[in-house]
Amino acid sequence: MKKEPIFRGVCTALVTPFRDNVIDFNALERLLERQIAAGIHAVAICGTTGENATLTDAEHKRVLRFAIDCVNGRIPVIAGTGSNDTNHAVDMSKYACDIGADALLVVSPYYNKTSQTGLIKSYTTIANSVNKPMILYNVPTRTCVDIAPETYAALKDHPNIAAIKEASPSIAKSIHIKQLCGQSLDLYAGSDELTLPILAIGGAGVISVVSNLVPEAMCSLYQAFEQGDIKEAAKQQIELYNLMSVMFLDVSPVPLKYALSLMGLCQEDVRLPLCSMNEENKQFIKSLLTSYHLIEEN
Repeated sequence: MKKEPIFRGVCTALVTPFRDNVIDFNALERLLERQIAAGIHAVAICGTTGENATLTDAEHKRVLRFAIDCVNGRIPVIAGTGSNDTNHAVDMSKYACDIGADALLVVSPYYNKTSQTGLIKSYTTIANSVNKPMILYNVPTRTCVDIAPETYAALKDHPNIAAIKEASPSIAKSIHIKQLCGQSLDLYAGSDELTLPILAIGGAGVISVVSNLVPEAMCSLYQAFEQGDIKEAAKQQIELYNLMSVMFLDVSPVPLKYALSLMGLCQEDVRLPLCSMNEENKQFIKSLLTSYHLIEEN
């Protein structure tokens, strides 16, 4: 069963900017407007990159509402609403739908974990409670739960389960997912380095970290692929590789927020247990951003 795509192209997994441990809504508006002006195809709010784990429920809801109101229908807003507590995920997902989110990004349960049968039951429960499309989010390095291709296949015909964000490093696994799910679930790369390989096997795009910094470049990569210029798309993927990789020099989004601060877009503040990088890593990122002409050389 082919479903309407939530988006095709590049979705930015947006940071949640803080200033002195308080959400900086002025910076959030600047970041959103910059993404839209760059031609980004969607934004994901309050996901892993948005540090949802250290937002209170009230903050989480306020950020979602602010982003939806700011974007005002210009591009899809995808709300991160996952939890290791299915009931809590249901409540947050219902709230996001009620305030106008276009879709939901629902991570697999973490810490308490679950079996593949538990995943099917949990995702079905959440999907049954909402009226917007869901993206199933697999990031086993964070959750210690790996959604199996067969589990996606068991969920693919639910009308509210529309897509997958696959952040495992295995292209072989993604091929297997496409084999089992066909056109029933859109597949999005969950790692920037795999954008072009995922597109090449029929993926619909990428939910990107690095597009916080270079939204135009990521859109250009996607556009080159869509126009059939695979050589140019490969060239751009390779050119962006170092910038993509350095975003995980420390725990994400610590390097990203530092890079954004160098560009004058928000403070580098993260919430504990995340903390600032050491000076050696900061100097490396500063040098790399200079080489990409994102900041001026001192």
